[in-house]
Amino acid sequence: MSIGWPAGPLNRALVIASAAVLLTIGGYLAYGWWAPDPTCATGVEKQGPLEECVGVTDGGYVFTEALRQVTGRIKAENDDVAGKSPATVALMIPMISDNPAQQREYVEQVQGAYLAQYRANHKANNKQPPIRLVLANPGRGYKQWQTVADQLVRSAADGKENLRAVAGINISIPETAAAVRYLTKEKGIPVVAGPMTADDIKNSATEPHAFPGLARVAPSNTDQVDALAAYESDIKPAETIVVEDIREGDNYLATLRQTFEKLAKGAPNAPETFRSPPDFNDEGNLANDFHQMVPDICASAAKTIYFVGRPVQLRQFLVELGDRTCNKHYTVMTGSHASTLTVDQKFTEQWGVLAKGAGITLRYAALAHPDAWGGKGTQATGGSRAAATELSDLLRKASGKGPDSIGPATLLDGRVIITYDSVSTAIAGIRNDTVGDVKMPSLTEVADSWLRLHGVNRVEGASGWICLDRYGNPYNKAVPIVHLDPATKTAVFDGIAWPRGRAPDANCSIPN
Repeated sequence: MSIGWPAGPLNRALVIASAAVLLTIGGYLAYGWWAPDPTCATGVEKQGPLEECVGVTDGGYVFTEALRQVTGRIKAENDDVAGKSPATVALMIPMISDNPAQQREYVEQVQGAYLAQYRANHKANNKQPPIRLVLANPGRGYKQWQTVADQLVRSAADGKENLRAVAGINISIPETAAAVRYLTKEKGIPVVAGPMTADDIKNSATEPHAFPGLARVAPSNTDQVDALAAYESDIKPAETIVVEDIREGDNYLATLRQTFEKLAKGAPNAPETFRSPPDFNDEGNLANDFHQMVPDICASAAKTIYFVGRPVQLRQFLVELGDRTCNKHYTVMTGSHASTLTVDQKFTEQWGVLAKGAGITLRYAALAHPDAWGGKGTQATGGSRAAATELSDLLRKASGKGPDSIGPATLLDGRVIITYDSVSTAIAGIRNDTVGDVKMPSLTEVADSWLRLHGVNRVEGASGWICLDRYGNPYNKAVPIVHLDPATKTAVFDGIAWPRGRAPDANCSIPN
């Protein structure tokens, strides 16, 4: 028995239409079965050629397993302040890296941000408003910053989320400059940069409104080099040489080059140059370049080498310099990004190069160090032993074992400290404007609060006093000078130096 079409043209049309609907539904379900889901979580979606999960989360989404413990603590803290009219601070840094050392630094920065949130909500005499912390991942190299920045703009306009500041901003590259300019100048959202040190991503006397609403807590590259020069005041330019990365498109390198070249003015040898790969975490073939460079350095009168480069290239250079044939001691001086070597797994087996032959002293200007105020530090002004001790106590309790742990953590490379200070400064600006009938300050009021964070209203940072000038830059910020010790495999605190050559007065006065 055969089944034919139902009699009549109308019935046949209904059957055809029903079949089309079934095919459409089936095709949709099949597509849903194999098509990639662009959503990682609420507010977090796959973006870019790597399909990286970027976006903003309150801790409900974990970007990487290394962040699981601290992300869980942030989520618990945010749940605790829900319904209590909190102000939101966003930590905007990349959350994922293929480089283990860089990934470790990201974890430390999230840990520092959480400790600032916890202190604000539990150790500040119930000051208002409570603080909600969100993690904003702009992707590797901040490539997806626009997507994330627009999410933060919407959060600032949302009367429930009340985003009032963005903190973090942990590297000096064109993408971060663009993100900070967009947030501050175009959207009026206050930003407190953490480990960002380039001299050209800031407000100044010549460009006072380049980034309106931007505050910084770390000493700039120029301040770092000035502090190094004050600490090593007996260095003769005739006994120096600059080794510099000439890769373009990196604000940290560009401004560090300028400052070290100025310091080495009069040196008999022109800088030795190299070009790192576009991704400065790639090693490329630079070991060969450094191998060829070392004999020329040996043949020069140089005793001090000013190194302009990122951590991977610094490691490669030190290994080749360690194999030199000349029996000379060298002091290699560089900027704050050298701190990455202390967590670089590839350097773990290379510490011995510093002790080879006549030895190498790697000395750099750190962003922060626990011994600056909480240990060996003896300065009467410029920092607070109480603030440093408070952070170390918070970290000790939070990094233990158990369900409330944020995971293993250290203060030695300064990343926890400087991010803690960045978020703490943002919180200080928000709460200083929460007075009288004002329960939630406006974005403009928070940005304007940077103008008052000096003198007696300074932020008692764990990295030192944060006294902001009228452009939002830390004036005469303490610079811990450290060197890498091959015996202990740690960054050892040498002393504090000052960009202005001496410590600030007791009032943290900023001259006119």
